[in-house]
Amino acid sequence: MGQVTDPSSAALVEPPVVERVLAAATARGAEFAEVFAEDRRGISAFLDDGKVEELSSGRDRGAGVRVVVGETTGYAHTADLSEAGLLAAAEAAAAVAREGGAPQKVVSVQARSVPRHSPVEVYPEDVAKARKIELLGRADETARAEGGAISQVSVNYADSRRRLLVANTDGVLVSDDQVRSRFFVSCVAVGDTGMQTGYQSEAFTVGFEMFEVVDVEETARKAARRALVKLSARPAPSGELPVVLARGSGGVLFHEACGHGLEADHIVKDASVYVGQVGAKVASPLVTLVDDGTVPREWGTSSIDDEGRPAQRNVLIEQGELTDYMWDFLRARKEGRSSSGNGRRQSYRHLPMVRMTNTFLLNGDEDPEEIVAQTPSGVFVAQLGGGQVNTTTGDFVFGTTEAYLIENGHVTEPLRDANLIGNGPEVLRRIDAVAGDFAMMPGTCGKDGQSVPVGCGQPTLRVSAITVGGTAGD
Repeated sequence: MGQVTDPSSAALVEPPVVERVLAAATARGAEFAEVFAEDRRGISAFLDDGKVEELSSGRDRGAGVRVVVGETTGYAHTADLSEAGLLAAAEAAAAVAREGGAPQKVVSVQARSVPRHSPVEVYPEDVAKARKIELLGRADETARAEGGAISQVSVNYADSRRRLLVANTDGVLVSDDQVRSRFFVSCVAVGDTGMQTGYQSEAFTVGFEMFEVVDVEETARKAARRALVKLSARPAPSGELPVVLARGSGGVLFHEACGHGLEADHIVKDASVYVGQVGAKVASPLVTLVDDGTVPREWGTSSIDDEGRPAQRNVLIEQGELTDYMWDFLRARKEGRSSSGNGRRQSYRHLPMVRMTNTFLLNGDEDPEEIVAQTPSGVFVAQLGGGQVNTTTGDFVFGTTEAYLIENGHVTEPLRDANLIGNGPEVLRRIDAVAGDFAMMPGTCGKDGQSVPVGCGQPTLRVSAITVGGTAGD
């Protein structure tokens, strides 16, 4: 089960104070109240053009109080973690409660421990800043050594530690201590075809020990080579073509094109193509889609969600059949069911909403090289960029940042950046080959103005046809 979370997280607010704040929040008849306290600190170092342009550190502490009365939610946040500050926030949030109402509710909470899925060996705050900056220089030197065409190298190091506490009138009192480390290299190459970019990102829910596994030089080489290869790239073809997605790289497509449509807030608003589809075949039998906040080390992993529910593994699509949606506490409560541990928020200043954690397709049993060999022509996507989706229709557009032509069952020439255009449910049905070489990648998910860390992943797979928006022939 792993180690137990650091009990010092509970010291953000003492249990007797929590009880009094919750009692005050429900004094005018509220049905539910919650305290979310957070202490976040981190450091970021940025190198550009061989110089460290930025070295910043910060700390942010505060709490939010949520009060629910019928269909109405009141929320107030404060940077003051004293009892007086919390009581003021509770009174402000409870202002939405009806006048009078039930007598004051007596609230009793009891702290409980939860499994820690990503134990930390070296806390980043214990590592000297000079050692972190040294990583930037090593990456810069390595990337530039890949070729004279590399004209610009940008390197970013960042770490964060987020201690939080969640308590509510259901008697929940839990805490978590989330440590994340990230390293990102971006390169620009200049040639006859103009400027081309390449990047590589490594990010895990671990401490500085990440760099015992992550090779800084290899990360830089990957970024530089992606930029250099694209200098000789040809325009991508256009039209409906078979597309092979390399392991890990296509996870973001399924996060956007399918995952968001399976979030319960879209379902209850009738704003998803998957409304009413539980039990229906929505994908190829080769597809099993999972959201799992317990995967050790991954970017979207935590012990609890931001409503105090234990992180868990949720099978969303099993062998092509839609089995469930993702739920936060309030929407699950209205449906008379349990939360799936998907209530997340950017910070104590924000209300939680339904969000993904680590979302991925499970392994198949085919060989990745054979999948390519059995594709007479098409496109091999080694890395996807950003994209957008209309959850109501499932329509999406994604950019490729590293792709190659497939000719006669072989990966051949590099292609310039292009778009993949399609429909989420249709793409799921068109998956006709899945390998057994699963990999994950980190990402940042934006929704309704909030950003949270997520993981995406999948093995190498083939979609029989996606519209490729290339420029060949233009």
